[in-house]
Amino acid sequence: MSSPTAAPPRPDVVVRLCRSERQRAAHFAVRRAVFVDEQAMFAGDDRDERDARITTMHAIGITGGGVAGAVRLYPLRGGEWKGDRLAVVPQARHGALGARLVRFAVANAGARGGTRMVAMIQLPNVAFFESLGWQRDGATVAFHGRPHQPMAIALTPRA
Repeated sequence: MSSPTAAPPRPDVVVRLCRSERQRAAHFAVRRAVFVDEQAMFAGDDRDERDARITTMHAIGITGGGVAGAVRLYPLRGGEWKGDRLAVVPQARHGALGARLVRFAVANAGARGGTRMVAMIQLPNVAFFESLGWQRDGATVAFHGRPHQPMAIALTPRA
């Protein structure tokens, strides 16, 4: 018998690291659709110098046969990792894709020796992150012109 809080894996949702330029382009297209076109947090493009660093990992979420989500993650210092630019296109927000992307980022950072992951979360998404085990990590701050809640989660490094 399975736990009532454990959702079964959804075979129609796949999350993976980008393995080609085509997948990276799809990753950036999702981010642009959410952060530039929908939310107007950035003008023209949300890419920054972090995207070009070799230590930055870009992941995509695929559902319904197409790329509908993205997240990036990268090491900071001393076992700390940052997850950011989590984006899911509006038509895919009521399924498991967002949670799968967050869990994927957390698992990958832990697998690479990380001990803690931090993120800046838009206020409407704080409860969602709390439901995934994240905790508030300080006072709300302005980030890219919007109020964000710093949050963190302990990582489980894999042997």
